[in-house]
Amino acid sequence: MPAVRDFLVAWEVGNYEAAAARTVGADRRTVVQALSQMADQLDAASIKLGLGLSGLPVQGGPGSGQVAADGGDREAKAIVREGDQAFARFSVEIDLGENGEPFSYPGEMTLKRIGGRWKVVWSPSIIHPNLREGQRLAVVTENPQRSDVLDTQGRSLIRKVQADVVGVYPGQLRDPQRTIARLVEATATGDRKLDAERLLGRVRSAPPSDFLPLVMLSRAEHPNVAMRLRQIRGLHVRQVVAPIAPAAAPELVGSLGPATDDRLQRVGAPYQPGDTIGVNGIQLLHQRWLAGTPTVKVVAVDSTGRHRQVLAEWRGEQPRPVRTTIDLAHQRKAQRALAGLNVPASMVVVRSNNGEVLAVANHRTDGVNKAMEGRYPPGLAFGIVSAEALLQSGMSQTDSTECPATTAVGGRTFANPGGRGTSKKASFQLNFARSCATTLAAASTRLSNDALLREAGRFGFGKDWQLSVPAFSGTVPAPKDDAGKAATVLGENGVLASPLGMALTAGAVESGTWRPPLLLKSPQDKQTIQAQPLDPVPAGDLKRLMQRAVHSGTARAARVPGSVPVHGVVAQVSYTEAGKPRTVSWFVGFRGGIAFAIAVEGKVNAATIAAKYLS
Repeated sequence: MPAVRDFLVAWEVGNYEAAAARTVGADRRTVVQALSQMADQLDAASIKLGLGLSGLPVQGGPGSGQVAADGGDREAKAIVREGDQAFARFSVEIDLGENGEPFSYPGEMTLKRIGGRWKVVWSPSIIHPNLREGQRLAVVTENPQRSDVLDTQGRSLIRKVQADVVGVYPGQLRDPQRTIARLVEATATGDRKLDAERLLGRVRSAPPSDFLPLVMLSRAEHPNVAMRLRQIRGLHVRQVVAPIAPAAAPELVGSLGPATDDRLQRVGAPYQPGDTIGVNGIQLLHQRWLAGTPTVKVVAVDSTGRHRQVLAEWRGEQPRPVRTTIDLAHQRKAQRALAGLNVPASMVVVRSNNGEVLAVANHRTDGVNKAMEGRYPPGLAFGIVSAEALLQSGMSQTDSTECPATTAVGGRTFANPGGRGTSKKASFQLNFARSCATTLAAASTRLSNDALLREAGRFGFGKDWQLSVPAFSGTVPAPKDDAGKAATVLGENGVLASPLGMALTAGAVESGTWRPPLLLKSPQDKQTIQAQPLDPVPAGDLKRLMQRAVHSGTARAARVPGSVPVHGVVAQVSYTEAGKPRTVSWFVGFRGGIAFAIAVEGKVNAATIAAKYLS
């Protein structure tokens, strides 16, 4: 018992010289090398050894290392003695990392009594019962083929691009540590780099004669790296064409890239440094769904690598495609509509009767999905919500209203864009179509704060839309006084919206019901928030207001030929962000069951962009 215990304790704590000193049958250097290399060959986080198959710890605990006189102790039963020879059983539990199940198996050893002392008879089978002379342990990781991101008709939103796969033949490396260090240095981008220690662990644990891919790099993103990598001794670079770039809606779909330190912190186990994983967008948010998880095998291999025996296997999860509601036809039209602008712009298209998101287009937004996450003051585009609240309060589209150049509400003066105004009275419909801010500001006195905020809530502002992709649902702060209420009615006073939120607002007017957005069919967005029906009469009047704005009002540049009329509003809002003056230009409208919103960071007539999309 002391001989077994002392050998296992020394092995577990890494005192390989002490363990080898308790063996016979091989020179100590061979034993030390075999025991010390085991952890590297498995890239093990820890190794735990236990006496007997019950896994009693080899150190610590009551009765450790003692044998009951009656032979009933579980440790004693683990040893069978036959004269000067004995057989011992022990348990092995190895943590392979990546939060996976441990590699556990029963071990066996033979002992001989020599000169009155018990010695462990060395054999590779002590490391694992199936390990033979000339073999070593290795870990094989098999990553399944990543699945696709699809549009609503099953068409791929991913495209293939030229890339380089960089890898090694582990058994051919003269100095693995130096090779990996140079690989990490050559592929580092700023503070983003591969984990050298874990990469080295992958190399040491892989079958020596197999090509081990370590990282795949897009040539477009890393144009000159492959040339430098080819000059590093031990690295092999293979040219491939791989589906790693978005074909449309890049800020939404996302791209793929190597698993650097910071990216691994976001996706976590079971992925390893250098793996190709989602960098942003859906590719990142649904990494595990799209990539599945790898199958991991512990194998015994000989020096040639041709003879391989699987000792343990952990099956991974199979990848599944992400099915979106994006429609490539609408997506391409939206992207073309924004393409000619020299300033950032975003556009969202939704289906009015169910909230399905058909297009998410971003232009010059530096990779930010402002179409869904943008936070812009909507200005008079929020007039859709305000007009609905006024119509709910009893106001009619035919009511006679004024549109002076300026008007005072609660001690604050409000002005029309460009100082426009008239002394003539006109219907509420006509003044709405003319984007008359003073008309809405003056009418705000008809509304209570609760009524205004309630109506904003019916249009989804500030609600949790339960999307699995980040999106901003808007905010409408409670006004503090009448002046604040008038400013809120005009889409100011801290009112913020995203193009997605405004597209849903337009869709609610067309369909008569506000519906939460739906972007993913599989895995499906939760959509626990309830649809909000609008009252038919006010909603019908609101449609006519928006049609008039396109027919003969400030949004008339959105008129396009066709039997189905276009409805919409425009707005141009000046505001300050981070101490700098900004302007956002809006078009929000619908036609033929399709609602959309456009936000341009600059002074443009957004109705002309709407016309490009509709043409």
